[in-house]
Amino acid sequence: MGKEDQKLAVYQPSAPLPSGPRCIDLFSGAGGLAIGFKQAGWAILAANDFDAAAGETFRLNFPESTFLQGPVSKVTAAQLMVGREAESAQVDAIIGGPPCQSFSYNNHQRNAEDDRARLFSCYLKIVSKIKPKCLVMENVPGILTIGGGKVVKEIRSTLLKMKYDCEVVTLSAEEFGTPQVRKRVFILASRIGQAAELIPIATHRAAKSTAQGDMWLPNPITVGEAIGDLPAVENGCNFQVSAYSAVEPSSEFQIQAREGSAELFNHVCHRLTDVNLNRMKHVPEGGNWRNIPRELLTAGMQRAHPSDHTKRYGRLASTGLASTLLTKCDPHWGAYVHPHQDRTITVREAARLQGFPDTFRFAGDKLGLQYEQVGNAVPAPLARAIGERVALHIAMSNRRAFAEAAE
Repeated sequence: MGKEDQKLAVYQPSAPLPSGPRCIDLFSGAGGLAIGFKQAGWAILAANDFDAAAGETFRLNFPESTFLQGPVSKVTAAQLMVGREAESAQVDAIIGGPPCQSFSYNNHQRNAEDDRARLFSCYLKIVSKIKPKCLVMENVPGILTIGGGKVVKEIRSTLLKMKYDCEVVTLSAEEFGTPQVRKRVFILASRIGQAAELIPIATHRAAKSTAQGDMWLPNPITVGEAIGDLPAVENGCNFQVSAYSAVEPSSEFQIQAREGSAELFNHVCHRLTDVNLNRMKHVPEGGNWRNIPRELLTAGMQRAHPSDHTKRYGRLASTGLASTLLTKCDPHWGAYVHPHQDRTITVREAARLQGFPDTFRFAGDKLGLQYEQVGNAVPAPLARAIGERVALHIAMSNRRAFAEAAE
């Protein structure tokens, strides 16, 4: 059965919607954008995603939201608003990121005509029906070049016809308090003012910045500042709920991550094989495959040039940043080994490196799907920074309109 043949399942909210500006999250995944916007004071009215595992996680963490699980092509504006005085309620923003696999540079068959690459048109169709004040669309940098820039040009053109001012910006997650080097493209649009007002201002220095203008900013959050308080676990640990260790949080990031959480969820990890464990014992903190004796490497890695694959079989450095988290925390694909323990990082540690609070739980008992949900997410601190800017933009627009009416 193809995606278009799948039925749409509608899950009604089980908790009251909080006050605040309202947004709808399309292609929500587990809820990286949504948790950032929620931290910024937004109410998540409704969300949609095709992935069942991600949907289960979203519903667990956002019981106040209507959730539609299934193809976005089957989603209607009325369904997104059902039970919330749909037709009269104002939606302040639509947020979300159409699937990025078709745009990623890691996809050597990427194509602007791929069905997944065209899902943004479904997104914009819903925008045209609901007419939110603002729009936040997220994707990987590859969206800028696929088809010679065709996708972004089409999005811009469509938004212009709908009377939206539009900005396309590339933002680096570490500049907004995420302990990870991760670049993402955001298409920010407004029909109530200048979209430039939606662009967030960096709160931390860039990873390798030497710019004089950045000198007043604090350094990026390091791996140690993010996960250093989490208890040691064994290779292959599978306890989905555990206790915090006696180690007290030693950074502001750790204090904020723990806020409201009495137990530690998802502090579980893959079991490395004996072969991989033997390899990793040779890798120092911050090292990679080049530290492993040649006879222990795979045949392919034995042929690799020393300058190639510099993150493979990498061990994170406590004083550094994590590299971009993928959907698999597999040492063969990147630096996903704990700085001091011979194991991969846990789902919770990966979530910390994406800026998720510890209260955010990843549903299901399939470890691979939990890692995938974390890797696909928008870093929560970056999402929060954007959410704050969009809320400020709307408030400023309201004040301008009030002042004009009073004249």
